[in-house]
Amino acid sequence: MKVVMVGPFGLRPQGTMARRALPLAKTLVVHGHDVAMVLPPWGCPADSGQEWVEDGVWICNIVLPRSIPLLEEIIITWRLVRRALQAQPDVFHCFKPKAYSGLTAAVVWHLAKLRLTKVRVVLDSDDWEGWGGWNELGPYSAIQKAFFAWQEKWGMTHCHALTVASKTLEKRALALGVDRGVLHYVPNGADPESQVPSMSKGNKVRDEWQLGEDPVMLLYTRFFEFEPRRVVEILSHVWAEAPSARLLVVGRGLFAEEGHFLALAEEAGFASRLTYVGWRQTEELPGYFAASDVAICPFDDTLLNRARCPAKVADLMAAGLAIVAHDVGQVGEYLEHGVSGYLVPPNGVQAFACDVIRLLRDEKLRAKLGMEARRRITREFGWPRLASVVERAYTGEDRLDAGETM
Repeated sequence: MKVVMVGPFGLRPQGTMARRALPLAKTLVVHGHDVAMVLPPWGCPADSGQEWVEDGVWICNIVLPRSIPLLEEIIITWRLVRRALQAQPDVFHCFKPKAYSGLTAAVVWHLAKLRLTKVRVVLDSDDWEGWGGWNELGPYSAIQKAFFAWQEKWGMTHCHALTVASKTLEKRALALGVDRGVLHYVPNGADPESQVPSMSKGNKVRDEWQLGEDPVMLLYTRFFEFEPRRVVEILSHVWAEAPSARLLVVGRGLFAEEGHFLALAEEAGFASRLTYVGWRQTEELPGYFAASDVAICPFDDTLLNRARCPAKVADLMAAGLAIVAHDVGQVGEYLEHGVSGYLVPPNGVQAFACDVIRLLRDEKLRAKLGMEARRRITREFGWPRLASVVERAYTGEDRLDAGETM
Protein backbone atom coordinates (compact mmCIF):
# COMPACT_ATOMS: atom_id res chain seq x y z
CA MET A 1 0.00 0.00 0.00
CA LYS A 2 1.25 3.50 -0.84
CA VAL A 3 0.86 6.00 1.99
CA VAL A 4 1.60 9.72 2.01
CA MET A 5 1.71 11.51 5.36
CA VAL A 6 1.32 15.28 5.43
CA GLY A 7 2.00 17.52 8.40
CA PRO A 8 1.36 21.18 9.28
CA PHE A 9 5.09 21.71 9.77
CA GLY A 10 8.42 19.94 9.33
CA LEU A 11 10.35 17.51 11.49
CA ARG A 12 11.83 20.29 13.62
CA PRO A 13 11.58 22.11 15.94
CA GLN A 14 7.98 20.97 16.46
CA GLY A 15 7.60 17.42 17.66
CA THR A 16 4.47 15.82 16.18
CA MET A 17 5.91 14.71 12.85
CA ALA A 18 9.25 13.56 14.30
CA ARG A 19 7.86 11.92 17.44
CA ARG A 20 4.54 10.54 16.18
CA ALA A 21 4.37 10.35 12.39
CA LEU A 22 7.94 9.31 11.58
CA PRO A 23 8.21 6.27 13.90
CA LEU A 24 4.80 5.15 12.69
CA ALA A 25 5.96 5.57 9.08
CA LYS A 26 9.12 3.55 9.73
CA THR A 27 7.09 0.75 11.28
CA LEU A 28 4.69 0.71 8.33
CA VAL A 29 7.70 0.34 6.01
CA VAL A 30 8.79 -2.71 8.00
CA HIS A 31 5.25 -4.04 7.49
CA GLY A 32 5.78 -3.80 3.74
CA HIS A 33 4.16 -0.47 2.88
CA ASP A 34 5.56 2.34 0.73
CA VAL A 35 5.51 5.49 2.90
CA ALA A 36 6.39 9.10 2.15
CA MET A 37 6.15 12.26 4.24
CA VAL A 38 5.44 15.62 2.57
CA LEU A 39 6.14 18.56 4.88
CA PRO A 40 6.14 22.38 4.92
CA PRO A 41 9.30 23.14 6.99
CA TRP A 42 8.45 26.72 7.91
CA GLY A 43 9.81 26.18 11.43
CA CYS A 44 13.22 25.31 9.96
CA PRO A 45 13.65 27.10 6.60
CA ALA A 46 17.03 25.40 6.14
CA ASP A 47 15.10 22.21 5.29
CA SER A 48 13.21 23.93 2.45
CA GLY A 49 13.41 21.77 -0.67
CA GLN A 50 15.45 19.05 1.05
CA GLU A 51 14.62 15.40 0.43
CA TRP A 52 16.09 12.22 1.86
CA VAL A 53 15.25 8.63 2.76
CA GLU A 54 15.31 7.61 6.42
CA ASP A 55 14.87 3.92 7.27
CA GLY A 56 12.88 3.45 4.08
CA VAL A 57 10.66 6.53 4.51
CA TRP A 58 10.93 9.15 1.77
CA ILE A 59 10.90 12.58 3.40
CA CYS A 60 10.09 15.52 1.13
CA ASN A 61 10.24 19.10 2.40
CA ILE A 62 8.49 21.34 -0.10
CA VAL A 63 10.19 24.51 -1.29
CA LEU A 64 8.91 27.39 0.81
CA PRO A 65 7.68 30.46 -1.10
CA ARG A 66 8.51 34.02 -0.24
CA SER A 67 6.53 35.42 2.66
CA ILE A 68 3.48 37.05 1.09
CA PRO A 69 0.42 37.19 3.37
CA LEU A 70 -2.43 34.91 2.25
CA LEU A 71 -0.74 34.09 -1.05
CA GLU A 72 1.96 32.21 0.90
CA GLU A 73 -0.66 29.96 2.52
CA ILE A 74 -2.26 29.20 -0.84
CA ILE A 75 1.09 28.34 -2.46
CA ILE A 76 2.19 26.08 0.41
CA THR A 77 -1.14 24.23 0.40
CA TRP A 78 -0.99 23.77 -3.38
CA ARG A 79 2.57 22.44 -3.22
CA LEU A 80 1.62 19.98 -0.48
CA VAL A 81 -1.36 18.72 -2.48
CA ARG A 82 0.66 18.45 -5.68
CA ARG A 83 3.59 16.56 -4.17
CA ALA A 84 1.30 14.27 -2.20
CA LEU A 85 -0.81 13.30 -5.21
CA GLN A 86 2.23 12.95 -7.48
CA ALA A 87 3.13 9.90 -5.40
CA GLN A 88 -0.21 8.33 -6.42
CA PRO A 89 -0.96 7.11 -2.89
CA ASP A 90 -3.69 4.76 -1.80
CA VAL A 91 -3.90 6.58 1.53
CA PHE A 92 -3.44 10.23 2.43
CA HIS A 93 -2.76 10.48 6.20
CA CYS A 94 -3.04 14.07 7.43
CA PHE A 95 -1.52 14.86 10.83
CA LYS A 96 -3.45 17.60 12.66
CA PRO A 97 -6.69 19.00 11.24
CA LYS A 98 -5.52 22.61 11.36
CA ALA A 99 -3.43 25.01 9.31
CA TYR A 100 -1.59 23.64 6.24
CA SER A 101 -2.30 19.97 6.82
CA GLY A 102 -5.97 20.69 7.46
CA LEU A 103 -6.21 22.75 4.28
CA THR A 104 -4.47 20.02 2.30
CA ALA A 105 -6.80 17.36 3.70
CA ALA A 106 -9.83 19.47 2.75
CA VAL A 107 -8.62 19.83 -0.84
CA VAL A 108 -7.92 16.10 -1.22
CA TRP A 109 -11.24 15.22 0.43
CA HIS A 110 -13.14 17.31 -2.11
CA LEU A 111 -11.12 15.84 -4.97
CA ALA A 112 -12.08 12.38 -3.72
CA LYS A 113 -15.74 13.36 -3.48
CA LEU A 114 -15.57 14.62 -7.07
CA ARG A 115 -13.98 11.28 -8.01
CA LEU A 116 -10.88 13.03 -9.28
CA THR A 117 -8.78 10.80 -7.03
CA LYS A 118 -9.39 7.45 -5.38
CA VAL A 119 -7.14 8.20 -2.41
CA ARG A 120 -8.47 7.39 1.06
CA VAL A 121 -8.28 10.39 3.43
CA VAL A 122 -7.29 9.57 7.01
CA LEU A 123 -7.02 12.35 9.59
CA ASP A 124 -4.91 12.21 12.75
CA SER A 125 -5.65 14.28 15.86
CA ASP A 126 -3.14 14.32 18.71
CA ASP A 127 -4.29 17.52 20.48
CA TRP A 128 -7.42 19.54 20.97
CA GLU A 129 -6.62 22.53 18.79
CA GLY A 130 -9.68 24.76 19.26
CA TRP A 131 -11.30 26.52 22.20
CA GLY A 132 -9.99 25.19 25.51
CA GLY A 133 -7.01 23.67 23.70
CA TRP A 134 -4.10 25.16 21.79
CA ASN A 135 -6.17 28.21 20.90
CA GLU A 136 -5.70 29.26 24.52
CA LEU A 137 -1.90 29.09 24.29
CA GLY A 138 -0.94 29.91 20.73
CA PRO A 139 -0.18 33.51 19.70
CA TYR A 140 -2.97 33.49 17.15
CA SER A 141 -5.21 36.30 15.99
CA ALA A 142 -8.94 36.13 16.68
CA ILE A 143 -9.55 35.21 13.04
CA GLN A 144 -6.97 32.42 13.16
CA LYS A 145 -8.45 31.00 16.37
CA ALA A 146 -11.94 30.94 14.90
CA PHE A 147 -10.65 29.35 11.71
CA PHE A 148 -8.63 26.67 13.52
CA ALA A 149 -11.62 25.78 15.72
CA TRP A 150 -13.78 25.42 12.61
CA GLN A 151 -11.07 23.48 10.74
CA GLU A 152 -10.75 20.99 13.57
CA LYS A 153 -14.43 20.10 13.74
CA TRP A 154 -14.86 20.06 9.96
CA GLY A 155 -11.78 17.93 9.42
CA MET A 156 -12.71 15.35 12.05
CA THR A 157 -16.10 14.87 10.41
CA HIS A 158 -14.93 14.88 6.79
CA CYS A 159 -12.52 11.97 6.41
CA HIS A 160 -12.70 8.27 5.63
CA ALA A 161 -11.05 7.38 8.95
CA LEU A 162 -9.93 9.25 12.05
CA THR A 163 -6.98 8.31 14.27
CA VAL A 164 -6.87 9.93 17.72
CA ALA A 165 -4.11 9.95 20.30
CA SER A 166 -6.20 10.00 23.49
CA LYS A 167 -9.44 8.78 24.99
CA THR A 168 -10.55 12.39 25.48
CA LEU A 169 -10.16 13.07 21.76
CA GLU A 170 -12.06 9.87 21.08
CA LYS A 171 -14.97 11.09 23.22
CA ARG A 172 -14.98 14.53 21.61
CA ALA A 173 -14.97 12.99 18.14
CA LEU A 174 -17.99 10.85 19.04
CA ALA A 175 -19.73 13.95 20.42
CA LEU A 176 -19.19 15.62 17.04
CA GLY A 177 -21.02 12.74 15.38
CA VAL A 178 -18.06 10.76 14.09
CA ASP A 179 -19.04 7.15 13.36
CA ARG A 180 -17.37 4.84 15.87
CA GLY A 181 -16.59 2.50 12.99
CA VAL A 182 -14.14 4.97 11.44
CA LEU A 183 -12.58 6.03 14.75
CA HIS A 184 -9.27 4.47 15.81
CA TYR A 185 -7.45 5.03 19.11
CA VAL A 186 -3.72 5.36 18.39
CA PRO A 187 -1.74 6.88 21.29
CA ASN A 188 1.90 7.82 20.99
CA GLY A 189 4.06 4.74 21.13
CA ALA A 190 7.55 3.48 21.82
CA ASP A 191 10.14 1.43 19.99
CA PRO A 192 10.24 -2.10 21.47
CA GLU A 193 13.86 -2.38 20.33
CA SER A 194 14.98 0.76 22.16
CA GLN A 195 17.64 0.34 24.81
CA VAL A 196 17.62 1.50 28.42
CA PRO A 197 20.01 4.49 28.66
CA SER A 198 23.45 3.43 29.85
CA MET A 199 24.77 4.49 33.24
CA SER A 200 27.94 5.73 31.57
CA LYS A 201 25.87 8.39 29.81
CA GLY A 202 24.17 9.21 33.07
CA ASN A 203 27.47 9.55 34.90
CA LYS A 204 28.74 11.87 32.18
CA VAL A 205 25.73 14.15 32.69
CA ARG A 206 26.16 14.04 36.47
CA ASP A 207 29.80 15.04 36.09
CA GLU A 208 29.04 17.78 33.57
CA TRP A 209 26.42 19.41 35.79
CA GLN A 210 28.11 18.60 39.12
CA LEU A 211 25.21 16.55 40.45
CA GLY A 212 27.50 14.27 42.45
CA GLU A 213 25.95 11.22 44.10
CA ASP A 214 22.83 13.03 45.30
CA PRO A 215 19.42 11.59 44.38
CA VAL A 216 18.04 13.37 41.32
CA MET A 217 14.47 14.25 40.41
CA LEU A 218 13.88 14.91 36.72
CA LEU A 219 11.38 17.47 35.41
CA TYR A 220 11.20 17.01 31.63
CA THR A 221 8.76 19.60 30.38
CA ARG A 222 7.59 22.42 28.10
CA PHE A 223 6.23 24.28 31.19
CA PHE A 224 2.71 24.88 29.85
CA GLU A 225 1.44 21.66 31.45
CA PHE A 226 1.28 23.00 35.01
CA GLU A 227 0.97 26.01 37.27
CA PRO A 228 4.58 26.71 38.36
CA ARG A 229 3.63 27.75 41.88
CA ARG A 230 2.01 24.37 42.56
CA VAL A 231 5.15 22.51 41.48
CA VAL A 232 7.31 24.69 43.70
CA GLU A 233 4.96 23.84 46.56
CA ILE A 234 5.38 20.12 45.83
CA LEU A 235 9.15 20.53 45.83
CA SER A 236 9.07 22.36 49.15
CA HIS A 237 7.41 19.32 50.75
CA VAL A 238 9.91 16.96 49.12
CA TRP A 239 12.94 18.95 50.21
CA ALA A 240 11.62 19.19 53.76
CA GLU A 241 12.01 15.39 53.97
CA ALA A 242 14.80 14.79 51.44
CA PRO A 243 17.04 17.87 51.58
CA SER A 244 19.89 16.24 49.62
CA ALA A 245 17.75 15.64 46.53
CA ARG A 246 18.47 17.66 43.40
CA LEU A 247 16.06 18.77 40.70
CA LEU A 248 17.23 18.44 37.10
CA VAL A 249 15.05 20.47 34.74
CA VAL A 250 15.18 19.62 31.04
CA GLY A 251 13.15 21.57 28.50
CA ARG A 252 12.12 25.02 27.45
CA GLY A 253 8.80 26.83 27.56
CA LEU A 254 6.85 27.75 24.46
CA PHE A 255 6.96 31.42 25.43
CA ALA A 256 9.83 31.54 27.97
CA GLU A 257 7.59 30.27 30.80
CA GLU A 258 10.66 28.68 32.37
CA GLY A 259 11.66 32.13 33.60
CA HIS A 260 8.61 32.32 35.86
CA PHE A 261 9.23 28.85 37.28
CA LEU A 262 12.91 29.52 37.96
CA ALA A 263 12.08 32.86 39.59
CA LEU A 264 9.58 31.20 41.92
CA ALA A 265 12.11 28.50 42.83
CA GLU A 266 14.73 31.14 43.61
CA GLU A 267 12.23 33.14 45.65
CA ALA A 268 11.53 29.99 47.69
CA GLY A 269 15.25 29.54 48.32
CA PHE A 270 15.66 26.47 46.11
CA ALA A 271 18.04 27.84 43.47
CA SER A 272 21.04 25.87 44.79
CA ARG A 273 19.10 22.59 44.59
CA LEU A 274 17.95 23.10 41.01
CA THR A 275 19.88 22.57 37.80
CA TYR A 276 18.29 23.95 34.65
CA VAL A 277 19.83 22.69 31.40
CA GLY A 278 17.28 24.04 28.91
CA TRP A 279 16.40 22.39 25.61
CA ARG A 280 18.35 19.25 24.75
CA GLN A 281 18.62 17.49 21.41
CA THR A 282 16.93 14.10 21.12
CA GLU A 283 20.22 12.22 21.06
CA GLU A 284 21.25 13.88 24.35
CA LEU A 285 18.15 12.92 26.31
CA PRO A 286 19.15 9.34 27.26
CA GLY A 287 22.03 10.71 29.32
CA TYR A 288 19.72 12.97 31.31
CA PHE A 289 17.26 10.13 31.85
CA ALA A 290 20.05 7.84 33.07
CA ALA A 291 21.31 10.54 35.44
CA SER A 292 17.92 10.69 37.17
CA ASP A 293 16.36 8.57 39.90
CA VAL A 294 12.74 9.74 39.80
CA ALA A 295 10.77 11.56 37.10
CA ILE A 296 8.05 13.99 38.16
CA CYS A 297 5.26 14.74 35.69
CA PRO A 298 2.86 17.39 37.01
CA PHE A 299 -0.25 18.17 34.95
CA ASP A 300 -3.06 20.63 35.59
CA ASP A 301 -6.54 19.26 34.93
CA THR A 302 -7.28 21.21 31.74
CA LEU A 303 -8.88 20.22 28.44
CA LEU A 304 -5.53 20.76 26.75
CA ASN A 305 -3.80 18.27 29.06
CA ARG A 306 -6.67 15.77 29.02
CA ALA A 307 -6.76 15.68 25.23
CA ARG A 308 -3.08 15.46 24.45
CA CYS A 309 -0.97 12.31 24.54
CA PRO A 310 2.27 13.28 26.33
CA ALA A 311 5.11 11.69 24.40
CA LYS A 312 7.49 12.80 27.15
CA VAL A 313 5.80 10.39 29.58
CA ALA A 314 6.20 7.59 27.03
CA ASP A 315 9.88 8.48 26.65
CA LEU A 316 10.41 8.38 30.42
CA MET A 317 8.68 5.00 30.65
CA ALA A 318 10.78 3.58 27.82
CA ALA A 319 13.89 4.77 29.67
CA GLY A 320 12.85 2.69 32.68
CA LEU A 321 12.35 5.60 35.07
CA ALA A 322 10.15 5.52 38.14
CA ILE A 323 7.46 8.17 37.57
CA VAL A 324 5.12 10.20 39.74
CA ALA A 325 2.42 11.97 37.72
CA HIS A 326 -0.91 13.67 38.10
CA ASP A 327 -3.69 11.40 36.83
CA VAL A 328 -4.85 13.61 33.98
CA GLY A 329 -6.04 12.37 30.60
CA GLN A 330 -3.81 9.95 28.75
CA VAL A 331 -1.32 9.70 31.63
CA GLY A 332 -3.75 7.35 33.37
CA GLU A 333 -3.86 5.16 30.26
CA TYR A 334 -0.07 4.87 30.18
CA LEU A 335 0.65 4.29 33.87
CA GLU A 336 -0.91 1.75 36.21
CA HIS A 337 -0.90 3.16 39.71
CA GLY A 338 1.42 1.27 42.01
CA VAL A 339 2.50 -1.05 39.19
CA SER A 340 4.31 1.03 36.58
CA GLY A 341 4.33 4.36 38.39
CA TYR A 342 2.42 6.47 40.88
CA LEU A 343 -0.68 8.42 39.87
CA VAL A 344 -1.85 11.32 42.01
CA PRO A 345 -5.30 12.95 41.80
CA PRO A 346 -5.30 16.16 39.75
CA ASN A 347 -3.95 19.20 41.60
CA GLY A 348 -2.66 16.98 44.40
CA VAL A 349 0.34 18.48 46.22
CA GLN A 350 0.96 16.61 49.48
CA ALA A 351 0.21 13.19 47.99
CA PHE A 352 2.48 13.92 45.03
CA ALA A 353 5.33 14.90 47.34
CA CYS A 354 4.83 11.81 49.51
CA ASP A 355 5.14 9.49 46.51
CA VAL A 356 8.29 11.25 45.34
CA ILE A 357 9.83 10.97 48.81
CA ARG A 358 8.92 7.26 48.98
CA LEU A 359 10.71 6.60 45.70
CA LEU A 360 13.76 8.67 46.58
CA ARG A 361 14.19 6.52 49.69
CA ASP A 362 13.59 3.11 48.09
CA GLU A 363 15.96 2.09 45.30
CA LYS A 364 14.38 -1.36 44.86
CA LEU A 365 10.92 0.14 44.47
CA ARG A 366 12.24 2.60 41.89
CA ALA A 367 13.78 -0.24 39.91
CA LYS A 368 10.60 -2.33 40.09
CA LEU A 369 8.32 0.48 38.90
CA GLY A 370 10.77 1.57 36.22
CA MET A 371 11.10 -1.96 34.85
CA GLU A 372 7.33 -2.38 34.67
CA ALA A 373 6.91 1.07 33.09
CA ARG A 374 9.32 0.09 30.33
CA ARG A 375 7.64 -3.27 29.82
CA ARG A 376 4.22 -1.66 29.57
CA ILE A 377 5.10 1.13 27.13
CA THR A 378 7.16 -1.08 24.80
CA ARG A 379 4.69 -3.98 24.74
CA GLU A 380 1.25 -2.45 25.22
CA PHE A 381 2.08 0.72 23.30
CA GLY A 382 4.81 -0.49 20.97
CA TRP A 383 4.73 0.98 17.47
CA PRO A 384 4.30 -2.44 15.77
CA ARG A 385 1.08 -2.98 17.68
CA LEU A 386 -0.14 0.56 17.03
CA ALA A 387 0.74 0.28 13.33
CA SER A 388 -1.64 -2.67 13.00
CA VAL A 389 -4.45 -0.41 14.24
CA VAL A 390 -3.48 2.25 11.70
CA GLU A 391 -3.49 -0.37 8.93
CA ARG A 392 -7.13 -1.10 9.74
CA ALA A 393 -7.86 2.61 9.41
CA TYR A 394 -6.13 2.58 6.04
CA THR A 395 -8.03 -0.38 4.62
CA GLY A 396 -11.40 0.35 6.20
CA GLU A 397 -12.03 -3.40 6.20
CA ASP A 398 -12.01 -3.86 9.96
CA ARG A 399 -14.17 -1.33 11.77
CA LEU A 400 -13.38 -2.68 15.22
CA ASP A 401 -12.72 0.17 17.62
CA ALA A 402 -9.00 0.10 18.33
CA GLY A 403 -9.64 1.05 21.95
CA GLU A 404 -11.07 -2.44 22.51
CA THR A 405 -7.79 -4.07 21.51
CA MET A 406 -5.48 -2.17 23.82
